[in-house]
Amino acid sequence: METPEKPKGEGLLNRFILFFLEEKLVVFLLLAAIVLWGTAVAPFDWNIPWLPRAPIPVDAIPNLGENQQIVFVDWPGRSPQDVEDQVTYPLTVSLLGIPGVREVRSNSMFGVSIVFLIFDDDIEFYWSRGRILEKLNSLPPDLLPPDAQPALGPDATALGQVFWYTIEGRDPDGNPAGGWDLHELRGIQDWYVRYGLLAAEGISEVASVGGYVMEYQVDVDPEALRAHDVTLGQVFNAVRRSNLDVGARVTEINRVEYIVRGRGFIRELEDIERAVVRPGPDRLPIRVKDVAVVGRGPAGRRGALTVFGAEAVGGVVVVREGHNPLEAIQNVKARIEEISPGLPERAVVDWERVSPREVVSFAAGRDFEAFVSAELNQEGWLEWLRNHPRRDWPEWITISRLEIVPFYDRTGLIHETLATLNDALVQQILVTVIVVIVMIMHLRAALVISAMLPLAVLGCFILMKLFRIDSNLVSLAGIAIAIGSIVDMGIIMTENAFRHLREADPSESRLQVVYRSAGEVSSAVLTAIATTVVSFLPVFTMTGAEGKMFIPLAFTKTFVLIASVFLAMTVVPAAVQLLVAGRFDFRRLKRGFYFGLGLAAAVAGAVSIARGWTFGWLAASVLLAVSVWRLSGARADSLLRKGRLGAVIAGRSAQWSRGIVRWGSSVVALIAVVLILARIWEPLGPERGMLRNIVFLVVLIGGLLGVFGLILRFYRRLLGWCLAHKGLFLSMPAFLVVFGLVVWLGFASVFSFVPAALEATGLGAEGLRRSRPWSWAVHEFPGLGREFMPPLDEGSFLWMPTTMPHASIGEVLEVMSYQDKAIASVPEVDLVVGKLGRAESALDPAPVSMIETVIHYKPEYRTDAAGRRLNFRYDRDRGEFERDENGDLIPDRRGRPYRQWRDRIRSPDDIWDEIVRAAAIPGTTSATKLQPIETRLVMLQTGMRAPMGIKVRGPDLETLERTALD
Repeated sequence: METPEKPKGEGLLNRFILFFLEEKLVVFLLLAAIVLWGTAVAPFDWNIPWLPRAPIPVDAIPNLGENQQIVFVDWPGRSPQDVEDQVTYPLTVSLLGIPGVREVRSNSMFGVSIVFLIFDDDIEFYWSRGRILEKLNSLPPDLLPPDAQPALGPDATALGQVFWYTIEGRDPDGNPAGGWDLHELRGIQDWYVRYGLLAAEGISEVASVGGYVMEYQVDVDPEALRAHDVTLGQVFNAVRRSNLDVGARVTEINRVEYIVRGRGFIRELEDIERAVVRPGPDRLPIRVKDVAVVGRGPAGRRGALTVFGAEAVGGVVVVREGHNPLEAIQNVKARIEEISPGLPERAVVDWERVSPREVVSFAAGRDFEAFVSAELNQEGWLEWLRNHPRRDWPEWITISRLEIVPFYDRTGLIHETLATLNDALVQQILVTVIVVIVMIMHLRAALVISAMLPLAVLGCFILMKLFRIDSNLVSLAGIAIAIGSIVDMGIIMTENAFRHLREADPSESRLQVVYRSAGEVSSAVLTAIATTVVSFLPVFTMTGAEGKMFIPLAFTKTFVLIASVFLAMTVVPAAVQLLVAGRFDFRRLKRGFYFGLGLAAAVAGAVSIARGWTFGWLAASVLLAVSVWRLSGARADSLLRKGRLGAVIAGRSAQWSRGIVRWGSSVVALIAVVLILARIWEPLGPERGMLRNIVFLVVLIGGLLGVFGLILRFYRRLLGWCLAHKGLFLSMPAFLVVFGLVVWLGFASVFSFVPAALEATGLGAEGLRRSRPWSWAVHEFPGLGREFMPPLDEGSFLWMPTTMPHASIGEVLEVMSYQDKAIASVPEVDLVVGKLGRAESALDPAPVSMIETVIHYKPEYRTDAAGRRLNFRYDRDRGEFERDENGDLIPDRRGRPYRQWRDRIRSPDDIWDEIVRAAAIPGTTSATKLQPIETRLVMLQTGMRAPMGIKVRGPDLETLERTALD
């Protein structure tokens, strides 16, 4: 093998490039490793059966909350003041000495004490839990009341609440059927659904909310107590002792050992009623039923759930800290599919359509009883309904089967986050192909440059997996930011190779030319990337919320730059030598390739025509024409080369055809890329139509490239004018700097020295401030707003109004139900689920007066389950969408997208304004615009629903209240 001449200044970097230029097999294996490994760890939800997947943990946004642990104490029936004095204060003081604790927050509520321990950021999450458990186990026995036992909260944060659901009855068609009481639903949630979902991998807690927890209730009669000379304590002890199994010793009878036990667990109300309180006169026992009434009833509750204003029962699934949220949600959905067949079902009669006599008559005609003990005979009805087709069922009866219905699922938001990176990457690749084709008219060079983008991203995913960097909107933004640098390196390496190939002797080795060109710019490229990486080093020193947000971004940007410079030094030179500068005879391979391409294009075109895909059959037609043209050209060349004259003609025609092929393929590829980019990007929006988007895209990109072309053409003249008129030219960037400061900081801030100077000289600045030019400038340039984190469009709102602090649960439930119904009347709203009070979790310290309503609004255009926009048949003559006999829209790929918002609704902010107007109610304050994840983050950071608050300290509640009001 010919060894190329070493360029001057050869060093380790040049030898590195030369190795990969000579060893193409190593390059191929390297590419295969990057593609396979990067695909295996990519955060996208790819289903590749033959490839083991271990994706990077992915969430919508980073967890900016504090390093927090929760200690929860349940002390039922005690007032907040008692809880504060006897539980919260002594527990808080005792926990202050745990290593690494930076701050302790606490919340004392009716019957509940919650202590939040904020640790330093460098304290490992599970290490801190171990220290807390050690401290709780070593507390003095008399520190807390005997029936107040502290417990460590779940190993998660409130941001881990990724999946909320309700349990609802549905008929076989999936429509709401009802027929279930709230206490029945709560029992199924607590004893079946909750435990089933807890078994999913990555789940820390499943908390119940809504409905009623049933309990045995003993209502004591004071007059009966006095008459039988019984105290309340005796009744309490009698009930407590009655619910107990007693184990004794064993006995042997006929060489068989028997265990003696007394069975006393309560199974029905009579077991409590027959419990003996004390012996009475005449040796007759006084039982519980003699002094009290025993029954079943709902326990007191501190929370409720509503769906469209109607009470419901549901739960919240919390992901374990550090686990992949997307994977955990998928595990939960898999568990739902497993446990759903075990959910109960029952027959439900619509009594508005039928009378009890007709029900009895219908059942008697089918040989089964309609009722059992005044209740519907569920066994008989279900057996008959299951054994008969739906068409034979009466219209007044159906089967109501319980289903787990999610109303908040973060999967969609996570997929949208990943789609943001995917769209940015695809659009950048297409724009790169367009620019390179227009500038150098070489399709293969454009492919080499564009291939660096996905390869560098896959390499970044590998490094993220190795360094345990989670993927979210902010960390993935680092990849999007670095896309320009990736393309720049590929363009520099490829363009320099083109220049050397044009200037090189035709007899010179192509490998040597490419090696010389790569070695010439390699050090400059490496220096430029190193400078960019070094400039991000201060970001790695950030702490707190700033560090949690921006350090992952700095990591991913650094990773993708390292991956791209590695590819630029190894893969790009080898690819340029093979695809751009190669002198290989691929005639048979080309003929086979174009034959296969033509066959595939013909099949794709037929399928596209059958399904009405206009874009598909157009692209297939172009590919088929290119394939036929190339195959016919190759056949003509082979016939011409058989004669001497033909060989001369073939040589000339080959050179001529290569030029046409080069330009023709570039033009065809350019048209195809523009069409694809216009369809993906749609810069003017879908309602403008495909043609207008294409025209706008061509004008936009063509205009920018035209401007750049003019600058390149007249650069020397422009440079000469700037050097000749330095003062005039430098005034333009100076003006841009000042104008940028005015826009950023505001006119009044930038030019505040002018009024100050007038005041100092005694001229006065009041006239200047009142002048129209000054007032106009101050009003038009107030400065840009500042926010730590830009709001993320989560596709849903969190409505959190405020009621009176002393409002009862009934009052708050009535207010929430009214507001939910009012909000549901907004046409753009899709789902309204309200929650008051707290779920059965230490992560939810909400009082009864606190309302949290999740509002899902419809997307602007109707989409499918995967979020892709759908088109429907549109009648251009009448200017409206066509509908079928049921009034539903008719899907049509050549139609138009259906907009679900009213004309005056242009953004989610407009929907929020409509919600605020609809939900206004006297006695309840409005709410600021909030979103579920955004609110959780604020509450994790500050402990309240606002990013800023005032902390008031005092010796007692009365002093605190008076000081706060003052």
